[in-house]
Amino acid sequence: MSAVERALHLLGRGDGDFRLQEAAWVARCVGRGESAPLAPEDVSALAATLHRRTVPRGAVAYGDGRTRPSVWIVRSGRLELLAGSGARRVVVQILHDGDVDGDIQLLLDMPLPYTARALDDVELLHLEREDFERLLATRPPIARRWLSSVAQRLNTSHMRIIGLLGRSLVQQAAQLLLDEESEQGVALPQRTLAAMLGVRRPSLNKVLKELEKDGLIALRYSAIDIVDRAALARRAG
Repeated sequence: MSAVERALHLLGRGDGDFRLQEAAWVARCVGRGESAPLAPEDVSALAATLHRRTVPRGAVAYGDGRTRPSVWIVRSGRLELLAGSGARRVVVQILHDGDVDGDIQLLLDMPLPYTARALDDVELLHLEREDFERLLATRPPIARRWLSSVAQRLNTSHMRIIGLLGRSLVQQAAQLLLDEESEQGVALPQRTLAAMLGVRRPSLNKVLKELEKDGLIALRYSAIDIVDRAALARRAG
């Protein structure tokens, strides 16, 4: 049983889609914002040496088994990370400009548990395994920052899992919404959020409807807006 599997097992819930749970938690380790391993100036400095790829809207960018394991950096546009298939396919994360994906999987020699699809015309920079290893070996400042980023992201995800233990579903849902908020609100469908909490979607929907009735959030298609952040934080405990 992997570390992610053991951590999720500690939540004590067996009614969620486990593979979706695992994919959702792995997706939360993507390098974002201040935790991304490459600062904008690093990306600019390396842009001439990295491989460039343009992915048209609606096309699969990576993770479908036809692309080599690589580190992916979103130069522009948005990518959605999809887990599952058919009617069970859901979005587990949205990547934006500057987000980095695939590095932890390369370091741990594990496959990506999701597929990345372009929501816009996307420009990607990517490092294949050999390039990634060479970057870490020849650029110590970037290697140091990259490894610190990996540790920070894994620790953040670990602490989020621990933070859910012993809390009511209302508290867990409120905290998850606060953790996942971005400029676009919480851009994840309810089924994904339910899987991340290890509960059934109707149970989560009931909690979300109560939070909306109290004026803390606003529900919309495949997304949630936080209306009163301070009140939601108090509800999270």
